[in-house]
Amino acid sequence: MRRISKVMAVFAVTAAAFLTAGCSGKNERTLYLYNWTYYTPKEVVKRFEDKFNVRVRLDSYSTCEEMYAKLKAGAKGYDIVIPSNDFVSIMLKQGMLRELDQSKLTNRDKINPQIIEKMGFDPEMLYAVPYALSATGVMVNKSKVSDPGYERSYSIFADKQFAGHATMMDDMREVFGVSLLHLGYDMNSLNDAELDAAYNLVRTEWKPNIVKFDAEGFGKSFASGDFWLCQGYPEIVYGEVDESRWDDLIDFFIPPEGGPATLDCMVILKDAPHYELANEFINFIHEPENYALFIDEFRYPCVVNPAALEYVTTKPMYDPEQALKCTLKEDLGEGLDKYSERWQGVRFTD
Repeated sequence: MRRISKVMAVFAVTAAAFLTAGCSGKNERTLYLYNWTYYTPKEVVKRFEDKFNVRVRLDSYSTCEEMYAKLKAGAKGYDIVIPSNDFVSIMLKQGMLRELDQSKLTNRDKINPQIIEKMGFDPEMLYAVPYALSATGVMVNKSKVSDPGYERSYSIFADKQFAGHATMMDDMREVFGVSLLHLGYDMNSLNDAELDAAYNLVRTEWKPNIVKFDAEGFGKSFASGDFWLCQGYPEIVYGEVDESRWDDLIDFFIPPEGGPATLDCMVILKDAPHYELANEFINFIHEPENYALFIDEFRYPCVVNPAALEYVTTKPMYDPEQALKCTLKEDLGEGLDKYSERWQGVRFTD
């Protein structure tokens, strides 16, 4: 899973420093891929290497901020990176990406039109090809609830039966995003009155139930029974619970209001040394048989490439239709300061 612990993040940074040294080589039959840690199926890479008689060198990062900072600091030699949609937008504006060779993208028709509709940052898919859609939602530990008739909306965070056993993400965009949605506003709003209303909802109605804001460790605490109610990435919880217990222990849902989502995309860097090979790799990923390997390994709903469903052999963590109703977190530019100011009031005041 791409959501990893801080220990693994440190390892990833160390490995990245080591591997980058090899990126200055002149081997024309090597593709240099820079991706999230644990986000590249090995079997897909092997298939690509065998088909094109090439070698793929993989370097990894734990956050988009880490990837972006490294590239801006002058790291060279990478061909493909896989940033989230907000960073695709930033990198496009800063001229960091090279336009795709559309003649190589023969699997373009395999991409779900509903996903392309969400790509306001690149509506014609000229620079970015979707890799995976990940969404956050709500998880309830069904073995701990006293009243199984809880409301399946974000108002659940005000439900007193979860007091002292609830957690929300330590992420201002996620927390304010769902509070804005719950109030009927745009999740990416920069309207001060709407942001104030979202802040007051979180501060006065939800926070009293929250034992901590946690973006990483809540999966283990859910599995151990300490957390009964979590907001976050479902893979973090499902990854900590034995699959035989998924159905009887975990109630995962994305409320009717929707939720925040992230669309990770494959892009080619402006100075990519192996441009043609990079285009081939992006297209290769979306061969349905290959994309099915990605779904089988990571258990995401198969919403980006529906044609792969014919070859998928595993059960997804949650219903694909839930993911499709989510809203992408957009790059807010300087408007992000409005969120930061209010987040301080949530996190650091009683």
